[in-house]
Amino acid sequence: MFKPLHIVPHGTKINFMWPHKITFLISVLMVVGSFALVFTKGLNFGIDFAGGVIMEVKAPTAQADLADMRGRLDNLELGEIALQEFGSPDIVLIRIPQQDGGEQATQAAVSKIKETLGAEWQYRRTETVGPKVGDELKSSAVWASIFAMLGIMAYIWFRYEWQFGVNAVLALFHDCVTTVGFFALTGMEFNLTTVAAVLTIAGYSVNDTVVIYDRIRYDLRRYKTMPLSQLINQALNETLARTTVTSGLTLLSVVALAFWGGEAMHGFSIAMIWGILIGTYSTICVASPMLLYMNLRSIGTDKGQSNKDKSAETSVQKA
Repeated sequence: MFKPLHIVPHGTKINFMWPHKITFLISVLMVVGSFALVFTKGLNFGIDFAGGVIMEVKAPTAQADLADMRGRLDNLELGEIALQEFGSPDIVLIRIPQQDGGEQATQAAVSKIKETLGAEWQYRRTETVGPKVGDELKSSAVWASIFAMLGIMAYIWFRYEWQFGVNAVLALFHDCVTTVGFFALTGMEFNLTTVAAVLTIAGYSVNDTVVIYDRIRYDLRRYKTMPLSQLINQALNETLARTTVTSGLTLLSVVALAFWGGEAMHGFSIAMIWGILIGTYSTICVASPMLLYMNLRSIGTDKGQSNKDKSAETSVQKA
């Protein structure tokens, strides 16, 4: 008979609470640094937000000469044209910035590029996004993120208590802001796919947070005299195996997507890798330790036990 593999040994007692003030400071510095990067360096907005033209072209040879293409296209004086290998060596994405003069100028720019490259190139697609559409997409992305956070806070507030809801949203805010800061730091393209990754990170992070919060509330009723710091530490250790397995397997999948998912999924997968790491960190080092300052003992000493509390106990026991 094979013995089951335990990634986290039974009886593990890591003192997660000991450095919580240090991790709070690190988190504050990361959030402040992210805001500073966004407002000073700025984000490398893709065509979705900045507006412009994107062309996918296929070279007549087995590999496109990007240096030669860049030299020829720069002579057209259409602004800072970006070239990027897309999927295979003979396919190139050409990004043309927004042109002054409206639609007519944009079409003229596309025609110039086609004339410069020649008829032997294959022009697979051409997408145009105007500045007005780009601004609308920016606004929609911001509102989508805000409504997602408010919805998550409302659910956790209803399902648990206000202390849990506030802490969960603060952790989500931390994860989303640092993800945006990561893109500002690296200069990677920030587009609608990245926004989708940020919202996915929010959902993933709160899922991990809710599991630990469930265990904390369950232990609050079991150990009414245990010091709160020790109780939270115990809950984190009890759910550590689940956190490690879930985060580890998800991370493996996203890493594979980053290497073999193609250029179209590269930004999404990189954002997800960062999000999984920072989301796991914030659940253990931010969302849970902050409950120390939220007067949780009033929850643990309630005499009445509502139906939602009973269902929470059942779900924890099954887990």
